Amino acid sequence: MFSYCSDPSTLEGLTWLSCYLTTGKHMLFYVSFGTVLLLLAITAPVSLMFGFAGAMAARARFAPLSWIGKAYIAVVRGVPDIAFFLFFVIALDQGIEWLRHKTLCPEWTDAIRQGNDFLVCPDAKMPLSSSAQWIHEVYGFSLAVITFAIVFGAFAANVLFGAMRAVPRAQMETAEAYGMSHRQAFWRILVPQMWVYALPGLSNLWMVLIKATPLLFLLGVEDIVYWARELGGSKTARFTDYPHPDWRMWYFFALLVFYLSFTKLSEVVLDRIMKRLTHGQATAGGEAQRRANV
Repeated sequence: MFSYCSDPSTLEGLTWLSCYLTTGKHMLFYVSFGTVLLLLAITAPVSLMFGFAGAMAARARFAPLSWIGKAYIAVVRGVPDIAFFLFFVIALDQGIEWLRHKTLCPEWTDAIRQGNDFLVCPDAKMPLSSSAQWIHEVYGFSLAVITFAIVFGAFAANVLFGAMRAVPRAQMETAEAYGMSHRQAFWRILVPQMWVYALPGLSNLWMVLIKATPLLFLLGVEDIVYWARELGGSKTARFTDYPHPDWRMWYFFALLVFYLSFTKLSEVVLDRIMKRLTHGQATAGGEAQRRANV
């Protein structure tokens, strides 16, 4: 980046460090922080959508739909996250390629599964080997978003299902007695009030989601954990320009600072949201605010 970085062998001290921290691989390391934040920005609302749909299904009056909702919550929550991440991504990727193979290559006669290999025609590969690198990265990131959304959507569904049941049934009955349909009472009475009960659980789920972002490394996405391990390891023969001893401790310490700072900021924001939601409500939080203003 700097003109004096053209010959690393002449550098020392802060000039060496400034050149080292501005190499192309370090720029990818800095960009990977944006990857993590983008994952959170997309996954959080998508997980909430999965959770809301799962909670609505679980409390549905139609029994088969209720069974599906409750099964989704129970099964996904019961499987260890790391096992689900490692299995589901492979299954989803192979499922997409299998569907494309059946559609694009009907003349293919060889078996798709041959021992441990999963072989489809070249046109069915996802993404195509001829695709640009950014398409491969977007595809891998999209699989990660879907996987995160399904896993954390099940936990969100359990939280929202409990929050819906926490709203007093008498309020729904009163709304229906005043002429509201069941659907109107659901959207106008139950949904606005359930967030007060759901937010503590959703806050914890948000914190767990932040801590789970290093699982991107297991999904093949070059996230901050990948680059911290790559850049922090000893650089000798392969990286002769900027050799250094094992600095992984410092790189992972930077990740520690990042995650602690981000979770602290999240706590502040969530606390303000909670105060706003409980204002004037007949809850412990609302009662505490009322007494504080007396």
